[in-house]
Amino acid sequence: MAAPKNRGLGRGLEELFSAVEINASEVSSNDESKKSDLDQNANNNSILYLDINDIKPNANQPRKRFDDEKIDELASSIETYGVIQPIVLRKSEVGYEIVAGERRWRAARKANLKKVPCILKELTEEENMVISIIENMQREDLNPIEEAEALQQMIEKFGLSQEQVSKSVGKSRPYITNALRLLKLPFEVRAYVLEGKLTNGHARAIAGIDDETLQVFVADKAVEEGLSVREVESLAQTIGEPKTKKQTEKRVKAPDVLKVEEELKEVLGTKVTLKHSGNKGKIEIEYYNREDLERLIEFLRNGK
Repeated sequence: MAAPKNRGLGRGLEELFSAVEINASEVSSNDESKKSDLDQNANNNSILYLDINDIKPNANQPRKRFDDEKIDELASSIETYGVIQPIVLRKSEVGYEIVAGERRWRAARKANLKKVPCILKELTEEENMVISIIENMQREDLNPIEEAEALQQMIEKFGLSQEQVSKSVGKSRPYITNALRLLKLPFEVRAYVLEGKLTNGHARAIAGIDDETLQVFVADKAVEEGLSVREVESLAQTIGEPKTKKQTEKRVKAPDVLKVEEELKEVLGTKVTLKHSGNKGKIEIEYYNREDLERLIEFLRNGK
């Protein structure tokens, strides 16, 4: 297993790849470029026009689903204007592998382009994966489940901690924790999210339910009835609270209490419940595994 590293890749694609614009009048006609020329062009943002058939998709591409209709729309645009933004590549054993720009590559193939503008980069496996994730996250292209699977792959493949992953992709530690929680959802619920029938907000609310059968029940109900995130949160909270003999009437929390719970949830990255009676009460903070508990303890000790 590779030793954990922190390369600070979360600063964004702007700092990884400087902006490059293509002037249609400057399209290179150098089809006889030699290997040495490619080596010299690696990492200097020079635009190379490469055979589209020499390019293959990224094996670490976190995005698994591509909207055919949107690909068709992009292909139509490319037929008219060409590929405006270069595809970022790295050399592989045979040809080149896409680092960023698979949608453009797919659309260019549909538009029957023979060559496409590219930028060649020298990247490690870890850098390649992180950049692919960052690009999709910044463009908000990733489905929440795809994003969670990509983050989990970083942890498993490169031995990174959640803290290191959060720094690499430029997201907070609670964001990473909440994203990974979605992978614990039942298959049926994850499928709804992948299909776009449930949002990230719906999934996070359902993840707060302990019983898998109830999770599926709430997910089915949300899809069938078109429930909002707020309605799913309310339903999840209702079925998650066991009734006792003393509960003869429904107790509704004051708006200010709900507001504090939500603020604490955002800060701590987990479900927080305030229970009070008169001038006293208690705060319940949930954790989902040992690492999550250690994270909360460290947070409370250090105040950050």
